[in-house]
Amino acid sequence: MVSAAYSSAETFPRCLLDQAQRNAEKPAIREKYLGIWQTWNWREVSDEVRSLACGLAAKGFKRGDKLALIGDNRPRLYWSMSAAQCLGGIPVPMYQDSVADELQFVVEHAEVRFAVAENQEQVDKLLEIKDRCPNLEFIIYCDPRGMRTYSQEFLIALESLQQSGRDFETKNTAFFLDEINKVQSSDVACILYTSGTTGDPKGVVLSHESLIKTATNAANWDQLTADGDVLAYLPMAWVGDNLFSYSESYIVGFCVNCPESGETVLNDMREIGPSYFFAPPRIFENLLTTVMIRMEDAGTLKRRMFHYFMAVAKRTGTRILNGESVSVGNRLLYALGRLLIYGPLKDTLGFTRIRMAYTAGESISPELFDFYRSLGINLKQLYGQTEASVLVTIQPDGEVRSDSVGVAAPDVEIEISDGGEVLYRSPGVFIEYYKNPEATAKTKTADGWVHTGDAGYFDKEGYLKIIDRAVDVGKLNDGAIYAPKFLENKLKFFPQIQEAVTFGDQQDFVSAFINIDLEAISNWAEKNDVTYASYHELSANEQVSNLIRDCVASVNQELANEPQFSASQIRRFIVLHKELDADDGELTRTRKVRRKFVSEKYSTLIDALYSNQDNVHVKTEVTFEDGRKGSVEADLRIWDMGSDDSSNSVVVGAGA
Repeated sequence: MVSAAYSSAETFPRCLLDQAQRNAEKPAIREKYLGIWQTWNWREVSDEVRSLACGLAAKGFKRGDKLALIGDNRPRLYWSMSAAQCLGGIPVPMYQDSVADELQFVVEHAEVRFAVAENQEQVDKLLEIKDRCPNLEFIIYCDPRGMRTYSQEFLIALESLQQSGRDFETKNTAFFLDEINKVQSSDVACILYTSGTTGDPKGVVLSHESLIKTATNAANWDQLTADGDVLAYLPMAWVGDNLFSYSESYIVGFCVNCPESGETVLNDMREIGPSYFFAPPRIFENLLTTVMIRMEDAGTLKRRMFHYFMAVAKRTGTRILNGESVSVGNRLLYALGRLLIYGPLKDTLGFTRIRMAYTAGESISPELFDFYRSLGINLKQLYGQTEASVLVTIQPDGEVRSDSVGVAAPDVEIEISDGGEVLYRSPGVFIEYYKNPEATAKTKTADGWVHTGDAGYFDKEGYLKIIDRAVDVGKLNDGAIYAPKFLENKLKFFPQIQEAVTFGDQQDFVSAFINIDLEAISNWAEKNDVTYASYHELSANEQVSNLIRDCVASVNQELANEPQFSASQIRRFIVLHKELDADDGELTRTRKVRRKFVSEKYSTLIDALYSNQDNVHVKTEVTFEDGRKGSVEADLRIWDMGSDDSSNSVVVGAGA
């Protein structure tokens, strides 16, 4: 049964009016600016959206028009999204770290007429492409800093637009409500572009109905309430933020908190103490790395106490969280650990008030998952897609398992094809891929079943397990299964490893590329008097290579005890000379590895891994922060895990 406290409206504009009436004085959104939190209640948010919508209308924005949004999570960008929806328009959020060419693809493909940019940096990127995007008529900027010398007539300050909206509404008093009443649940609510893991991004068209039904089911499942807080720090272009920050807040009425910057997220999260937290596995990996770095800096007694009580948590914490039987002695030890270790640790992470935490986007390693749950954090792994408005599966309390993504979410049907692919049908299913009927027909059947492209199966208890992307799952030459993501997640559990890419399909053994975690390794280097001038130089250090070898050896030991994956032990690996980077095309903007691109770009290295070579020379083009292109050269030697001879260490020499 859906909570009566939730909005029952069928469109986001109606949800907004509903919240402004029932929760008028409750905080709706906060923003930290220059160290100070500013708060708007639901009545104030409604007023801000109204003036923006009327301002857009005064400039000619009409039903069906596209409004691009680019910037960090900011109240004014969320209001702009809502304003477009109030007019029957379609918001198109874009990744804030996209380069100009990436923005051009979306702006052109979506036929964007209006764009709202956070600041001068984003405005400059839009100005760079404007001449190539004939449909783009107006650029609206939120932050006026640095914009004083910009004189183009199509540039509009958001505050000026809002004032125009108030003037417009004075003369057209019924306009705003009339427009809202025209919006139907079947109308397009937004277009979210995929990250483009395997090619050009696709525009996923989602309706008000699909997002609202999915958000309502998700909120009701875990009984979210209006007095909760979430931290909005993930890209607005990602469906996870759209559902968990925007959609659910309009349904439930909780407060969305926007951090000051990406660098202050952890501090801001400690100040807010969110009750509800969503993050992809990478964020949880980074948080764990931060914890481990701090432990390395702690005194001997504190480190010993930490490891002792984490062992207690590992055997006890998850069982307590699941409501299982635990002896009195272990409960007392866990309570002491909560006082001395778990409580302070959760406070450090900003998890003191956490009632519920979720992860999705890609699979999370069981070790990482169990670490957080052992602390008493009710972390759940979801499975979903942009095409599903996120939610396909969900994990019930007391039945949370690290090796599964749970059971079908409310109103969701799941089938496994004869080829092992996961298919689903749900209220959240997308309408289409924008201007791409071929891809739509390939992904969604006429009766609403969606092909996920993921390989999975139900265990005997009915829990869904995702193996990997179906296209990525392969076999070694001896017939053993090869699941790259499964192996990569195990490697990334170690704080020393930031990214890993494995290879093995139609090969005799598994090999890997590894990126070191710069923060963790830098901390180690400082304590061990290891000098370096760059990531390149640090990754080349022989002692660092030995650290990574120990991590790989540990993973191999785990794999040896898993019959299904024992043949997938990593035989050879290379510590890469550069970080895999979205600007270089190696990662998507959601930080997923573009596996095919990496394989083609570094084919020489892969060939070396599967030869008798013990070293290989590589020259790689890189993109610097200011957009300039350059190259990095390195002589990489290859680790052979089949040998105990430490003389096989990687030794890297560099040139520029």
